[in-house]
Amino acid sequence: MTDLSTHFMGIPLKNPIIAGASNLCSDIRNLKKMEDAGVAAIVFKTLFEEQIELENYEFSQIIEPYSERHAEMLRIFPHLELSGAEAYVIELEKAVKSVSIPVFASLNAVNPKTWPEWAERLAQTGVAGLELNFYHVPQKFGDTSKEIIDTQLQTIEEVKKAIHIPVAVKVSPFYTNPLGNLRRMAESGANGMVFFNRFFHTDIDIQEEKHITPYNLSPEGDYRLTLRFAGLLYGNLNASLCASRGIYNAQEVIKMLLAGADCVQVVSTLYKNGINHITSLINGVSDWMNSKGYTKIEDFKGKLSLKNTRDPFVYKRAQYIDYLMKSSTVFQNIALR
Repeated sequence: MTDLSTHFMGIPLKNPIIAGASNLCSDIRNLKKMEDAGVAAIVFKTLFEEQIELENYEFSQIIEPYSERHAEMLRIFPHLELSGAEAYVIELEKAVKSVSIPVFASLNAVNPKTWPEWAERLAQTGVAGLELNFYHVPQKFGDTSKEIIDTQLQTIEEVKKAIHIPVAVKVSPFYTNPLGNLRRMAESGANGMVFFNRFFHTDIDIQEEKHITPYNLSPEGDYRLTLRFAGLLYGNLNASLCASRGIYNAQEVIKMLLAGADCVQVVSTLYKNGINHITSLINGVSDWMNSKGYTKIEDFKGKLSLKNTRDPFVYKRAQYIDYLMKSSTVFQNIALR
């Protein structure tokens, strides 16, 4: 019998599937469906600083200065039914009590004082851990990479001083050196890494000549960058690894585990395939393990990471060169079809 149990930030999980932060996770009925489908943990819908400040400022006055946008925002503005931070906290407390699996809070702030203040408030709801969503869109030409990362490192340190539950950071790949910065985040106290955020991008309607805010789900096959970094990070970081972005099926969950992830977060596949798809993910991993003779995830986790692979060049420049040298033949065959 296969044992799918794993852990994230020291928190036991019955399997590696976590429902990532999204609007789906703001409805308690959905949370119960996710639990029934077998999900191991849930990240509740993110609390945005816009919601915290909504009661103090006119909404139009606070949108302009904000450069932080959470990856799972499907609209440019937070849904107003959860406007107001206190209303959010009440819903989060209900969510924690409604299921027996771990529930994580998620915070996306801007002002330095907001992060630790509201981290402490969210920790009081009984959540198992807190996810900090670092999503920086530079708007000033004078901002330097050092200033940006130093601010994020200080945020981690201040949050860790304020609360005593595990803290994960959800990050984008757009750092000069993501590997080095993730290590610095771990050294600053982050217990887990969730990589990567799915960016919000505005679009333009050329007929109406106006900006629009289309849904921003991950396309299928968008997991490969995450896969690469899972393989690079495994065994080289003093923090748990949670793979995120474009993970749609059991095969892709297995790939992340082989590369070295402890668990995965799924969002877009739940929108496209429904909450019950969680069961298919779990069964798919279990069936594969049975077919391979693996009894537990630790038997194969990180087997194809940079640390353990028999082909050390697979994560390096040689792979790119090899592909380019073969590309003329590959694309010639495609063109002849």
